[in-house]
Amino acid sequence: MISNQILQNTIEGLKNITGFDISVIEREGKVAASTEEEMLFKMMPDMGSFISSPAESQEMQGYQYFKVFDNGVTEYVAIVKGQDGEAYRIGKIAAYQIQGLLTAYKERFDKKNFIKSLLLDNLLLVDIYGRAKKLSIDNEVRRVVYLIEAEIDKDMAVVENVRDMFPAKSKDFVTAVDEKSIILVKELRETDGQEEIEKVARDIYNSLLQEEMVQVNVAIGTVVRDLKYVSASYKEAKMALEVGKIFDPDQTIINYEQLGIGRLIYQLPIPLCKMFINEVLHGISMDQFDEETLITVNKFFENNLNVSETSRQLYIHRNTLVYRLDKLLKTTGLDLRNFDDAIVFKITLMVSKYMSYKDKNSY
Repeated sequence: MISNQILQNTIEGLKNITGFDISVIEREGKVAASTEEEMLFKMMPDMGSFISSPAESQEMQGYQYFKVFDNGVTEYVAIVKGQDGEAYRIGKIAAYQIQGLLTAYKERFDKKNFIKSLLLDNLLLVDIYGRAKKLSIDNEVRRVVYLIEAEIDKDMAVVENVRDMFPAKSKDFVTAVDEKSIILVKELRETDGQEEIEKVARDIYNSLLQEEMVQVNVAIGTVVRDLKYVSASYKEAKMALEVGKIFDPDQTIINYEQLGIGRLIYQLPIPLCKMFINEVLHGISMDQFDEETLITVNKFFENNLNVSETSRQLYIHRNTLVYRLDKLLKTTGLDLRNFDDAIVFKITLMVSKYMSYKDKNSY
């Protein structure tokens, strides 16, 4: 069904051009839209007899009535105030316009359902290509999936904002999958590279942040060339969003192709992670390290194991930093001034974050 607001805007536009009052009635008899205020939301019980009749139009009590069909079934009735030939002509135009809207919305709805089913792997391979052909969706073009996480209000303003950026006439598809997730399947040009792909993500982020003032995260899957792989791009974007939350929670735009070692750790089984932590820390858990030690270690890694720069940024004496590193060496047997030991401890930190995230989100 077309939204009442769309119908209202359409007939108001027609009235501005023609000067005739127009109303649109649902098949149940309720007035869905009207340029006459007294007609709005009124019930028209006499519609049943007209809808069941074979006539496509008729004149009654100073109005001309016209059926609007959807697959041969009357979906709406357009009425125009007036009894002359001009009113009849305007009524036919109004019915034709609403018929076109019905067709467009149905096609959009069908495409949206197809894309949803495609993303969720609910289609057989033969169905993908068959339905895509019927819906005039190209198969072998470059596409990428963006997963946008934001609080979606009841008015769906966030979703509509994204749709406005990628209108229905384009070859891009926007759909909400739950109360926090919007998916954009974007068609790319052959010349579009990572810079252009990430620019789209930044544009989405900035638009939602400025206009809707909501917290936004945008994840990007990999580029695919076949419809059957669109779901893979979606799963990658979904993984990127979670990996970003675990290892870099301050980052708002996350690209699957730039996850680095976080992508590997995310796919490790928890028993293997526990075995690794126990092997490295000899029974100690990461929770047993005080905040000062962890801040020192993270800053040391940020500065590429540079003692002087780390002590300067932490506003501590160089000897104090060396003391803290020696203390960690006694506890774990790892000297972070040694590259190999530093790598082991860095991975230990990341594995611990991953395990903590999984523990908090297991239900």
